[in-house]
Amino acid sequence: MIDVLIIGTIGYDTIETPFGKRTNVLGGSASYASIAASFFAKPGMVAIVGDDFQKEHREFLESKNVSLHGLKQVHGKTFAWGGKYEFDMNEAKTAFTDLNTLLQFDAHVPEEYLDAKYIFLANTDPVLQMKVVEQLQQPTFIVMDTMNFWIQTKKDALLEVIKKVDVLLLNDSEARMLFQTVNLLKAAQEALKLGPKYIIIKKGEHGALLFSDGKHFSAPGYPLEILKDPTGCGDSFAGGFIGYLAKNGKIEESALRKAIIYGSVIASYNAEDFSLERLKKLTQKEIEERYQEMKEIREF
Repeated sequence: MIDVLIIGTIGYDTIETPFGKRTNVLGGSASYASIAASFFAKPGMVAIVGDDFQKEHREFLESKNVSLHGLKQVHGKTFAWGGKYEFDMNEAKTAFTDLNTLLQFDAHVPEEYLDAKYIFLANTDPVLQMKVVEQLQQPTFIVMDTMNFWIQTKKDALLEVIKKVDVLLLNDSEARMLFQTVNLLKAAQEALKLGPKYIIIKKGEHGALLFSDGKHFSAPGYPLEILKDPTGCGDSFAGGFIGYLAKNGKIEESALRKAIIYGSVIASYNAEDFSLERLKKLTQKEIEERYQEMKEIREF
């Protein structure tokens, strides 16, 4: 039995930053989110890969207690993405995107996942996100992510999914684009009108904002000394966030605030190395130590 259901991508990334380059390393929203969630709960992923998916990567995911019953392997090449970061590490310039087997992805949820209570709809086609929602039995808490591509190309379908979820997670530029305003507070208010109970707006290295009915919370970014690769930080944040909530078992304002800090902690560690290398070595002790540091940053 799983605690968290995560639908998203598994891919092979080629990443270049001012601090190095890596070719064909493990990436994808489902990979980052699942590993992040695994520090608190048992995740199960729904994703697709090709027959080039390496055994070592399957074994790595399984070693972190990630269920792969929803991982479909088909003939062809696994989704691949390439990007380059300049010294402004908040956004990558995409070099290429090869959808490959992702074109065959049908977002089928296996029977053993259907009663999952905590759901993360990672960035993917909103039609597939809705398909997952419609298969679920009685979810307790659904978090969804998106990106500018879906806002531009499938806005109507995206808005329908937003009506079905508890948390809408997006970055500041996506919030402004989706709701046609430069004001993030106004964007959050418009999003809340659609149905979600909470809106989280990510601000990269500057932290995150949580909005609910009449309340808001500002989480700080962690001041990193080592920053090598921010790829997957948003998904690591989301995975840590929903993983903590699944472990805690309470959906209330105070729990969400703590979950945001835990998500930020794991995302900050993720940025310290390429791909999932830092999260491979991350310990519970390190997570708790940085969590306490984050608490102290906000005390006054």
